[in-house]
Amino acid sequence: MKKAIVILPISGEERQEYESLKGYDFSFVEADKLTAEEFQSASLVIGKLSPAKLRILSSEQAATSPEIQGDPGVSKILNKPLILASASPRRRELLKKADIPFTVMPADIEEVMVAGEPADVAEEISSYKAEYVADKLIREEKQDSFVILSADTIVTVDGKVLGKPRDEEEAFNVLKELQGREHEVYTGVTIAVKHPGKNVHYKQFHEKTRVKIYPVSDEQIRDYISTGEPLDKAGSYAIQGSFAKYIKSIKGDYSNVVGLPVGRVFKELKQFLRK
Repeated sequence: MKKAIVILPISGEERQEYESLKGYDFSFVEADKLTAEEFQSASLVIGKLSPAKLRILSSEQAATSPEIQGDPGVSKILNKPLILASASPRRRELLKKADIPFTVMPADIEEVMVAGEPADVAEEISSYKAEYVADKLIREEKQDSFVILSADTIVTVDGKVLGKPRDEEEAFNVLKELQGREHEVYTGVTIAVKHPGKNVHYKQFHEKTRVKIYPVSDEQIRDYISTGEPLDKAGSYAIQGSFAKYIKSIKGDYSNVVGLPVGRVFKELKQFLRK
């Protein structure tokens, strides 16, 4: 039976799901208590490890090192864990489900809307995030080789960009404007790659999805806002949450609306890293 390590914290439901998997002997460990011996003896490690912690755990003398949240095929392409420059739990979940290995280093920057076409705006904000994390890895972590993935999702209607609501009243106004009609969701993505002794290379792209919402009453909007779900979402709703019952149709990539066009990301990663 293969040894697997899950980095805490996780929910009780997630723990039950892992324990039900066959073929693995799971251990549940806090990141700061994980030893190099445990790390190197595991076949699979699932969870968040900082680049600094990962460097300590992965000694140069180790003959093998475990995958980080992913399948062997993806690990061979990446040759190192992908660093997700985002704190979004939706993006983490999408990468986990797609079996793309990653660690997390959020870009601690303020998201400021810039003028321009929606696709360009989303790409530009995602590039800010990737550049921030790349600079941090080089200057603070002293890393000379990495792969970074960053993304930013925006919603537009009638050419107007709708970001994350500042409060419940703004969320209400946004949903009032979106209900009963179609809008667009853009996710801009940046991949940043650095090889030893080389400069950082960047690739940017975006996906666009059209979403149509059924008519929704003011009372229904207020009830939805009371769940707290809209307050950290572009467009003030989560298509994967309880707002799903109001979605009439989508044209394009569903995962793009959640926050990351994961199929396109995988395709672009393979192409970019093999150049």
